[in-house]
Amino acid sequence: MLPPLPEFQRFQREFTSHIRDPRGHPCPGGVESRRMEVYARLVYSNLENFLLPCFPVVRDVLGAQRWAELVKNFLATHRSASPFFRQIPDEFVQFLQTEGAIPQTYPPFLLELAHYEWVELVLSVSNRAPDWASIAPDGSLLLNRPALNPVLANLSYRWPVHRIGPQVDVEPAETHLLVFRDRSGDVQFTEINAYTSRLVNLLESGKYSGQAALEIVAAESRHPMPEVVIKAGLEAMLDLQTRGVLLGVVQAPCLHSATPPATLDD
Repeated sequence: MLPPLPEFQRFQREFTSHIRDPRGHPCPGGVESRRMEVYARLVYSNLENFLLPCFPVVRDVLGAQRWAELVKNFLATHRSASPFFRQIPDEFVQFLQTEGAIPQTYPPFLLELAHYEWVELVLSVSNRAPDWASIAPDGSLLLNRPALNPVLANLSYRWPVHRIGPQVDVEPAETHLLVFRDRSGDVQFTEINAYTSRLVNLLESGKYSGQAALEIVAAESRHPMPEVVIKAGLEAMLDLQTRGVLLGVVQAPCLHSATPPATLDD
């Protein structure tokens, strides 16, 4: 059996527990409730100030009251693994992923919307940069391994998160997005289809030439005319290069040609 806590530690726990969850933990003895309310408001306001810049659409969709309830629940129940303020939005997304964190009366797309907004923050502060010494901007995307923007997220959602807003009604729809940071340092996104998402996934492995990756996509699609898929895929790669998703080709031998295909349902 553990020995009882020293009096000052017991008081600290009561003090911090009340600040985190004033409704669930009584005010510690010997402290005016009015003073404790000041501390609780300050802690909540500071926490919210770190969340609002990352999740403005989530807040607008929920409205002030439901947003505040969600943040208060986060403060009361979540135990962060990181001491860094900049990672509070990361912790908030982890909190939303826990069972029961999002009330059933809240929008069903809330977690995906929050994740989408969080990804924009992650990419905006990423310290990754292209290794231009190993990239040939004008090489053949078919014959070589395309070089991807290192600050890139290939995302798939059940909801069209990029269209959600407080006055927008949306229905569930399979959605694929590429989110990336351009040469100006701005985070951009482009909507793609499932085949392009799969193509980017193959290219991200660094194993395949553009031709080999497209052959896999064509085989997985079971299209009766694989050459049509490959032609469309090349057009998609050229468009992605124009947008800044592909930067050119890797100046190194290709590791693989193609592998036995799976289906898109695998």
